[in-house]
Amino acid sequence: MSSNRKTISVLGCGWFGFPFAESMVEKGYTVKGSTTTPEKKIALQDAGIAPYLLNLNEEAPDIDLDFFKSDILICCIPPKKDPIIQQQYAAKIKKVADSAAKGRVREFIFISSTSVFQDNNKQLDENDMPAPETASGKIILEAEQNLTSSTDFRTTIVRFAGLFGPGRDPGRFFAGKTNIPNGLSPVNMICLDDCIGILTSMISQAKYGGVYHACSQEHPDRTSFYTAAAKRSGLPLPQFIPQKNSWKIIDSVRLKTELNYKFRLNLHDLVNQQDI
Repeated sequence: MSSNRKTISVLGCGWFGFPFAESMVEKGYTVKGSTTTPEKKIALQDAGIAPYLLNLNEEAPDIDLDFFKSDILICCIPPKKDPIIQQQYAAKIKKVADSAAKGRVREFIFISSTSVFQDNNKQLDENDMPAPETASGKIILEAEQNLTSSTDFRTTIVRFAGLFGPGRDPGRFFAGKTNIPNGLSPVNMICLDDCIGILTSMISQAKYGGVYHACSQEHPDRTSFYTAAAKRSGLPLPQFIPQKNSWKIIDSVRLKTELNYKFRLNLHDLVNQQDI
């Protein structure tokens, strides 16, 4: 590993965080990873990731600040669906921010979501102002705003679109269901490989600060995308209503203009080949 390699802490080694941390280890970075499950520490260690057991609940004791002694912190802990747990999310993010400041983190990358936008029948890029309509979207936007207001570190917001890949088979999302609305509305999706590729490109080019949208450039309609996915997985086909009542298209402008990122997966090819 060259002397200019950074230390990266990945807070939340779940569906995205774990494979991303593994990929950074393979590239020669020193990587710390957190989990809330004692058993998962072994898996992290086996992957070359320094494991930390962290509990961000309010009643938990002080967390291990050694985890936050890193150049780059990737925070990928989305709010839970439980409304009661959602109310604790702001406190968790504040605890993370305070710990990052104490650990002298320089770059704070917050994995956010395009759910901060409502379906307003428009194309939306990084310059558009979010207006969430869901409870989780409002909570995530509040976290974004709190982090970007900090002067202790530089915050980069990465808003992932709908996630799919290993363990998240889109064929299962609507399999066998009928009368599903908005069958002609465009999808906003991104696969795990591109999630990892985008963060890797950002770090390797040191392109930090502001907001990045992370969404595939292609936006097939819901009927085409989810029908092909169900067929590929051998699941009962969904039946959509051929309408386009509410929709949005997420445009990832900065990926093209600043990162020059080339997507690894083309959604139109995927649908046409039924290879999801």
